[in-house]
Amino acid sequence: MKIIGINASPRRSNSQTLKLVKAVLDGAKESGSETELVDICTLNIEYCNACGTCFAKGKCIYEDDFDRLYTKILDSDGLVMGSPNYFHSVTAQMKTMLDRMADTIHCQLLTGKYGCSVATAGSPAWAEVTDYLDRILIGFGANVVGQVGASPRAPGQMEAAEKKAFMLGKDLTEAIKSKRVYSEQESVHQERREYFKTLVELNKDIWAHEYEHWSRMSGL
Repeated sequence: MKIIGINASPRRSNSQTLKLVKAVLDGAKESGSETELVDICTLNIEYCNACGTCFAKGKCIYEDDFDRLYTKILDSDGLVMGSPNYFHSVTAQMKTMLDRMADTIHCQLLTGKYGCSVATAGSPAWAEVTDYLDRILIGFGANVVGQVGASPRAPGQMEAAEKKAFMLGKDLTEAIKSKRVYSEQESVHQERREYFKTLVELNKDIWAHEYEHWSRMSGL
């Protein structure tokens, strides 16, 4: 089992979000997973320009650090996504990475994988970020195990959140081991798969790569 943790805080080693991502990975490692931490703020990832080349060819026009990171994500069994709350959303670095994953949602490429999210905020609004990241994970086809967040300025919150994050990492590993099914999420997955399969079929003349993907998966 391989779990990738992505920290999107530009504060690097001073990041409180980083502490939560690490805590999840520590719990996952104790339960038997192989883990890797990625700081996307150290990577060179260009902005998506909506050219659609990934839909047609399965490869982006840019030659930057995204391709290597994307390969790690697709090769993993689990994904931990962490970001502080910047103006009611994720950081620019996280959003830039997500925008480059348009092919992921069209082809539901995280189907069968498991994920979770962590966030910090200067107010109690960290859930604005974890809820968003959970929707993204489900949108990509992954099963969401849980979320943890904290307002570091509030006494005791970070300590409690790190403990919860550690347990979340253990649960993430157990979910992968048991191939846990979340019935409420599975209904969304089925709806999304049907929607994107139909969408791609309607655009098969321009989205050749994605049409080939769905043809292999479901015999279009």
